[in-house]
Amino acid sequence: SAMDHQPKFFENLSGTGKAIGVLTSGGDAQGMNAAVRAVVRMGIYVKAKVYFVYEGYQGMVDGGDNIVEVSWESVSSILQVGGTVIGSARCKSFRTHEGRLQAAYNLVQRGITNLCVIGGDGSLTGANLFREEWSGLLEELAQDGKIDAEAVKKYAYLNIVGMVGSIDNDFCGTDMTIGTDSALHRIIEVVDAIMTTAQSHQRTFVLEVMGRHCGYLALVSALACGADWVFIPEYPPEEGWEDTMCVKLSENRARKKRLNIIIVAEGAIDSHNKPITSEKVKDLVVQRLGFDTRVTILGHVQRGGTPSAFDRILASRMGVEAVLALLEATPATPACVVSLSGNQAVRLPLMECVQMTQEVQKAMDEGRFLEAVRLRGKSFENNLNTYKLLSHKKPDAELPKTNFNVAVLNVGAPAAGMNAAVRAAVRVGITEGHKMFAVIDGFEGFAKGKIKEISWGDVGGWTGQGGSILGTKRTLPAKYLEKIAEQMRTNNINALMVIGGFEAYLGLLELSAAREKYDEFCVPMVMVPATVSNNVPGSDFSIGADTALNTITDTCDRIKQSASGTKRRVFIIETMGGYCGYLANMGALAAGADAAYIFEEQFDIRELQANVEHLTEKMKTSIQRGLVLRNENCNENYTTDFIYQLYSEEGKGVFDCRKNVLGHMQQGGAPSPFDRNFGTKISAKAMQWISKKLKDTYRKGKVFANTDDSVCLLGMRRRNLVFQPVAELKTETDFVHRIPKEQWWLKLRPLMKILAKYKTSYDVSDSGQLEHVAMLPKEAVPAAI
Repeated sequence: SAMDHQPKFFENLSGTGKAIGVLTSGGDAQGMNAAVRAVVRMGIYVKAKVYFVYEGYQGMVDGGDNIVEVSWESVSSILQVGGTVIGSARCKSFRTHEGRLQAAYNLVQRGITNLCVIGGDGSLTGANLFREEWSGLLEELAQDGKIDAEAVKKYAYLNIVGMVGSIDNDFCGTDMTIGTDSALHRIIEVVDAIMTTAQSHQRTFVLEVMGRHCGYLALVSALACGADWVFIPEYPPEEGWEDTMCVKLSENRARKKRLNIIIVAEGAIDSHNKPITSEKVKDLVVQRLGFDTRVTILGHVQRGGTPSAFDRILASRMGVEAVLALLEATPATPACVVSLSGNQAVRLPLMECVQMTQEVQKAMDEGRFLEAVRLRGKSFENNLNTYKLLSHKKPDAELPKTNFNVAVLNVGAPAAGMNAAVRAAVRVGITEGHKMFAVIDGFEGFAKGKIKEISWGDVGGWTGQGGSILGTKRTLPAKYLEKIAEQMRTNNINALMVIGGFEAYLGLLELSAAREKYDEFCVPMVMVPATVSNNVPGSDFSIGADTALNTITDTCDRIKQSASGTKRRVFIIETMGGYCGYLANMGALAAGADAAYIFEEQFDIRELQANVEHLTEKMKTSIQRGLVLRNENCNENYTTDFIYQLYSEEGKGVFDCRKNVLGHMQQGGAPSPFDRNFGTKISAKAMQWISKKLKDTYRKGKVFANTDDSVCLLGMRRRNLVFQPVAELKTETDFVHRIPKEQWWLKLRPLMKILAKYKTSYDVSDSGQLEHVAMLPKEAVPAAI
């Protein structure tokens, strides 16, 4: 339709005369506050009135000062706080007709006919019922003489938009629910800590994580720490699992693996629907093997702590999307949930999601476990398949033998998650029957012959290690072509897997250009993007960027806190990224910064002046602290010092300034759950591609691949993982500044500005189409991680 081609702008949607109520309900989750903040600020931005409903549905029923209109400042500095500041309660009275009647009365009194509910599936189902009953409730109130006929007409319809806040990630239709990533952070912190003590004592640890009906947390944390065994409700172990597990644990001990970790979801069951508890698992290991075994139950730790960068950005995007959905809702549109599919915000009919979520439970109750896994969605299914692939080594006799040799190397600067990617590549390669070789120190090491065979056991425990264990260099292959070709020949390398940043991409371009001269390079080559800068063309994300973002966010939180109690203060913080503004921009969104200066969006002295004035105005209110992020290469003349001096001078008498250059801490640290998982999955997929290409290009006893589609980059694009020939990506690349010409995250720039109270233009053409919950075909690609 002609409608589709007209860009839709946020500023053309008006909320004047509308009132939005926001509540959090059910179990709390980290990131709920970020969602509340986004709804409030976006609502006020479009000139709607916004109300907090305190204590969930209980507050809606009780009314009075539980429902209050809020201002812009009401949500200042809640972004970094876990849980929910407006409170949440399980509410019995809302389940009764009287309770809902009272709630309707309280809302109508304030003219609230738009509700944004942040909670789990129970809360959202309740909201939907409320919406269906609404007009009936108003008529009843009119009959009782509590409201007049005019009000019944005026407030005839209730609009509802839901956001799923639940650490279990148990809601169908959403790749990630708000709080899941943060809960994974807590679990991984604990596992990393336990690993050090367990290794000292050769102990076995049984860890119980949350998830009464959903095994997502257990499964992903098992993937992220390379656990020996995992128990989840959707995929009960086969009959006789007790023997299999004990054999595996004792084999690990025999292989000098000092540590066994078993992860149990609190809702784990066996194939007869009988619970498998952490105590039961412990007793089994002690009785059968006599291993020193300890149980750690993580409990509410998982709900606690500060939200991760991912959850803050997710919740902020969802909150804005929720306000959009409310502005566009009509009596004819069904209540919807806003959710993320891959890297894209989508709207789905609330009841379709709820029904699908209930279907999963039904399938589990009836013992249809394969069906349950499929209903959970493609992301879950993929996690499970990857876990099965990487955790259990088949006996050598059962492995196929392909006689292919595949080399893996790291190129560029270190990035957290590289080791997880190497581990996955090595293990999948071995499972597929290849001989795997590790190259030390990138292309430079390759030229010097630093290459050795690497086994299944060699990469044990690599997932949680930061940096690059293989060693990495920025050197490009062009000046070593002769020597690298010789090494490929000597070691008979039939395929290359390169894990790295922009240099890895340039390196593959150079190697494919050298194919005319050297037959050795006529083999399948694949690149997996790994760099904190996230500046590789062909992929929305690269391994290591999430970890760096968390480092920036944590540091910004600390820096902001350092000023609490002193006078007003503004911090100028410099981030890495080369010319790519991803870290500065997303860091600003996650830390609640006022401005982010980046190379991709040119700025001049007028803009700097406007920012300073804006901050000065803000600081005259109750706001105490300001944050300004600057990408290291955003402008050669407006340096960090220059901006610091400018703000210091202009802010005299209102605020003082401090500056901070974050530097190399952004490349270090243990990888975040997202990077471990993303690295593991994307690398396993790349290895499977190599196997297929090797089969396809094997002719007359040798591998010969010289077409463009045999040198690819595997990247995540919107919702899918796609293999793209590096030759085709050339046109999408700005080689001078080493960034892609188009970058998806620039679309989120206005979001940061709006949340920092700037008037701006925001193109929202992408959002707004109500989609349906798809029953996924068997072969689907993982979207979120």
